[in-house]
Amino acid sequence: MIKRRAVRGVLAVLACGVTMIGNGCGAARPAKYYQLTVPGDMSANDPNALPVTLLLGPLTASHLYREDRIVYSSAGQNMGTYEYQRWAEPPTEMIQDVLFRQLRASGRYRTVNSLRSNARGDFVLHGRLYDFKEVSGSSMVARMAIEYELRDAKTGTTVWSHYYTHDEPVEGKEVTAVVAALDRNAQGIVGQVKAGLEQYFAAHPPAAGTAPAQ
Repeated sequence: MIKRRAVRGVLAVLACGVTMIGNGCGAARPAKYYQLTVPGDMSANDPNALPVTLLLGPLTASHLYREDRIVYSSAGQNMGTYEYQRWAEPPTEMIQDVLFRQLRASGRYRTVNSLRSNARGDFVLHGRLYDFKEVSGSSMVARMAIEYELRDAKTGTTVWSHYYTHDEPVEGKEVTAVVAALDRNAQGIVGQVKAGLEQYFAAHPPAAGTAPAQ
């Protein structure tokens, strides 16, 4: 009799564990999703646009930033991810989307496209994301470290590069405050890349007769 009761108890626990996935035996905690600020208008058209077609390549990173969970760390080497606080998309994709939209909205280039197997352009912009996380210590900050380089599509030569690293203060203790600080950081690097590219092309004017990319 004791053995039968024990077996029934184990089966009940297992049944509860299974039904929890379907919100039985206690409701699952809902996940919250966040996204970076993106410009709403991409229709800007500058009559003095440079005769340049930019291709924006994928942003490479460790697997932590190619997933949707928000990353946190201490001042040491420990890192982790929030289970129920997540990005709407992986940071690598969101950051590139913000940059892509900002470059298009600037109207400074003939065309801005994503790098695809059949895409052709004059220059290719590549990036590597090193940090995009909450860092706790004596004070909490949102840390971002990222590097971009512009390559001549014909020669493969790197003609411009920029490394950005910044700890943005977090104004609060909630995850929403961390997200807001990371968003400010992302907008900061996008602004620097835009300005850096314009400075490069101002110093190295492209030939006006460059044929449009197909």
